[in-house]
Amino acid sequence: MTSIVSAEAVSGQPAHSQPSGRTGRDVFTDGRSTQAAELAPRARLFPSLAAVYRAQLSRARVARIPLLFVATFQSVGIMVLMRGVVDGGSEARAVVAGSTVLVVAFVALNLLAQYFGQLRAGGGLDHYATLPVPPAAVVLGAAGAYASFTVPGTIVTAVTGSVLFGLPMTHLWVLVAVIPLSGAALSGLGAALGLLAPRQELATLLGQLGMSAALLLGVLPANRLPEPIGWARDLLPSTYGVEALARSFDAHPDWAVVTLDLAVCAVVGVLSLAVAAWAYRRAAVR
Repeated sequence: MTSIVSAEAVSGQPAHSQPSGRTGRDVFTDGRSTQAAELAPRARLFPSLAAVYRAQLSRARVARIPLLFVATFQSVGIMVLMRGVVDGGSEARAVVAGSTVLVVAFVALNLLAQYFGQLRAGGGLDHYATLPVPPAAVVLGAAGAYASFTVPGTIVTAVTGSVLFGLPMTHLWVLVAVIPLSGAALSGLGAALGLLAPRQELATLLGQLGMSAALLLGVLPANRLPEPIGWARDLLPSTYGVEALARSFDAHPDWAVVTLDLAVCAVVGVLSLAVAAWAYRRAAVR
């Protein structure tokens, strides 16, 4: 089971070719094949999740390293530009935290939206549907792999920003919670956008718009934004990860508020991943 899932997850193609003239969807619409599929044992969630995660992580290491470099360079460049207009204090903390989480947004939101949009347009979901893999395993495995792929870039960005703005690095261990929770929230959103978009080009556009929102609403200090824009910022899943990281740069962080921000980020992550799993099931049966 693991080898089949891995081969499919890496290539986006079926591990074994379908009979000539028939697609994966045709197999499931055939009466006898449907009965056979119903009798086949369904893989358990966690082994399937682990297989998809490993395959997607291997694929990301090969294909996405240049894009991770671009995401990290972009965030560091933004901090260098903002250094000319921000001296320190709460604004500096907001810039560094927002730029750090922007790396997660670039990979987990933007690239994942493009990936699922491409998978849907190319018929890859039909091949996934022929496997006895729970829909949640496909979504969670891909989301987890893309979120994990952001770890080096977020650490480099956070350390560089701390040095650039003279912020303490004592509590950067908060990234251990910020990266997976922000990654889950943004990955779920990215997967949902890619799966719900009727066309691949629209999925790419939505992913780009989402990353732009994370840039404008996350990097710019909240006290500089007009009130209506501030409301939109509160709706962005990554905002709470940004706030938690920004507060950790204080000399004496309010850990109760940091924990609350992380809890909100976790709830949003669960909801966004649930929506993505529903979107996957909806797209796979069409």
